[in-house]
Amino acid sequence: MTTTAVTTTTGNRTLPALNRPVAVLGGVLAALVANLLIWGIGELAGGTFTTTDGDQVLDVAPGGVILMSTVPLLIGMTVAVLVSYLWTGVLRVAAVIGSLLSLATIWMTLTSGFDTVSTVALSLMHVVLVPVLVIALEGVRRGITAK
Repeated sequence: MTTTAVTTTTGNRTLPALNRPVAVLGGVLAALVANLLIWGIGELAGGTFTTTDGDQVLDVAPGGVILMSTVPLLIGMTVAVLVSYLWTGVLRVAAVIGSLLSLATIWMTLTSGFDTVSTVALSLMHVVLVPVLVIALEGVRRGITAK
């Protein structure tokens, strides 16, 4: 009887360059879809998503939802992923800072004079960004440091 031993070695592998943009764009798309869903539910619940600034009525949806769900997330995650080529630790730092900023900016929603339904929906949209940031950036980090 003959036995064969198979030895495998695992070393550090890097996430292929294509997967980093996919992680960023996937995270942004997930946040956008979730926030548009929240906006739709808010609309059905009677939210107006309007506020007044002096004598001007400002409507923040759906354009504001799309813009504020994508641009800050896209910029922040892109910067973090680019820096991760030099320092992998930035991904966890970015997840924490991005999450804190997302939660801290709920204050702006609370003080903007939206109706209750709109305030709750817009605040939830800020909260949605936290798991998106953490999952996407942690996925990139694990792909870089997988053994």
